[in-house]
Amino acid sequence: MAKTVPMIITNQNILVWDIENEEFKPFNMPALSTVPNIPFYHQFAEKIAEGQYYFKEFMKGIYGKKLSKYIFAIIVPDDTSKLESIFINEFFVNSGACKAVAQMPMALALSKNDDNYISVSKSSRNVILEYIRNHEIVVSKMYDATVCDAKKVAGDAKVLHIDMEYRNIPVYVNNFNMNMDEFFEMGTVITPKEFMEKIAVIDVEKL
Repeated sequence: MAKTVPMIITNQNILVWDIENEEFKPFNMPALSTVPNIPFYHQFAEKIAEGQYYFKEFMKGIYGKKLSKYIFAIIVPDDTSKLESIFINEFFVNSGACKAVAQMPMALALSKNDDNYISVSKSSRNVILEYIRNHEIVVSKMYDATVCDAKKVAGDAKVLHIDMEYRNIPVYVNNFNMNMDEFFEMGTVITPKEFMEKIAVIDVEKL
C-alpha cells in the first residue's frame, strides 16, 4: 500500500515531512531569486529538469531510492490557481520522486473539528478570506496583499455568506508564514507549530 508523505508549499520553499525523524525538512531550489508577488516555484518552469533532479536527490536523502511507493499529500497556498495546481502536480509526478500526488489548500487543513469555519491567510501576493463548510470551500475572496486593509477583511468576514446571519461561525487566522499580525483580532490564531502538527499526520485518504 502506498505511503503518504505530507508536504507544504510555503511562501519561500517546500517543506517535506521526514517520518523517521518526525520533522519537516526544507527543500530550497538552488539559485532562485525573489520576485515580488510571484510564487517562487514559478521559476521551476525555467529549469524543470534541473529542479526535478535536485528534488529527487533531496527525497532520496530522506526516504532512500524506493520512491515509487510514496504519494505526496501537498498542502498549497490558498490562492493557488488551477493552472498553478496543474504545474505543481506535473512537476512532482514527473520528477520520479513519487507514485502520485494529491493537493489540498491550507484553509481546509486548519480545523478537523468544525463543520463550518472561516479561514484568513496571506500568501506572497494575496490575503485570502474563505468560508469552509463540510470540508469544502464555499466562498473565496482575495485582496492584494500590498494594499489590503485588515478592517475591511474583518468586516467582509461577517457577511461573507448567508450562514453568518444564522450561526456563530469560528474564524481561524492562519499565521503559518508569520505574516498575519494585523489580523490576530479576527479569531483564533493558528501558529506555524500548530499548523505543521496538523499536516504531519495527514493522509491521502483524508484529502
